[in-house]
Amino acid sequence: MHIPDGFLATPVWLGLDLLAAPVSGWLARRAERGLSEGMAPRLGVLGAFVFAAQMINFPVALGTSSHLIGSALLAATVGPAAAALVMTAILVIQALVFQDGGLLALGANVTNMALAGVLAASIPLRYWPGRAGLLLAGIASVFTASSLAILELRLSGVAMSAALLQGALVVFAISALLEGLITVAVAEALERLQPGWTQSCQTRGSEQRVVAALGTVAVVLASAGALFASSLPDGLEKFAESLGIADRAHALLPSPLADYEMKGAPHPAAGKVAAGLAGLVLTYAAARAIARLRLGGRSAQ
Repeated sequence: MHIPDGFLATPVWLGLDLLAAPVSGWLARRAERGLSEGMAPRLGVLGAFVFAAQMINFPVALGTSSHLIGSALLAATVGPAAAALVMTAILVIQALVFQDGGLLALGANVTNMALAGVLAASIPLRYWPGRAGLLLAGIASVFTASSLAILELRLSGVAMSAALLQGALVVFAISALLEGLITVAVAEALERLQPGWTQSCQTRGSEQRVVAALGTVAVVLASAGALFASSLPDGLEKFAESLGIADRAHALLPSPLADYEMKGAPHPAAGKVAAGLAGLVLTYAAARAIARLRLGGRSAQ
């Protein structure tokens, strides 16, 4: 789902960069209204969990794989504005540290997954509470993000046949359904640990139990789980291969953790585990910093 540099025409990626920056700034100010004291651990551990979950690709259909994006889960647990900020932090870390998504295309990825994806998820969450809303939120977030990615490629002059487009939409639809099912499963598991946790963006008593559970799962996913992730290309990568544009992808800056593997590690498995845990720490710190900065800014007013 992450668009690399080289796929989009300059007017497209530049326009989306110029769009994403001020919208993210506006969301940062808006997020202050929905954050309460004590929200920093929740944002940190949820950001880390979503980062780790995105590392775990699983087979879908037509030789492709998929992974949780997390826009709907974040929107359901921290509110739309904070969810968009946490997702943006994840995308920035992935682009800068792991070369997952382009630096020039960062505005496109933020627009697709952090802005439009969260907005699409927020609508069913608002009007259909419970399992139905969570399922529809997951479906809407992924299908919106993937449809925008296809549109951006088309605006960049990438020709696509009707057959290829239909195949891509089928894969994205399956991925969207799986996103919805995973979102429901995770949210219900959190509710069993602490009833009412996902229904409120405010802290309710001690969150240590939920935070500890999410943190433990995140560590497992980012370390041991990453070793068993599918090596099949995700839907966008497969679509790019079919379109003949896959070789256009390039990275602007080198990184010792590119492709989620620490270079120079004594064993490939150790390199993957080290990269995953490093990303976990970076994402947790970034998401907590967002909460502390916004709360600190509100307190100073």
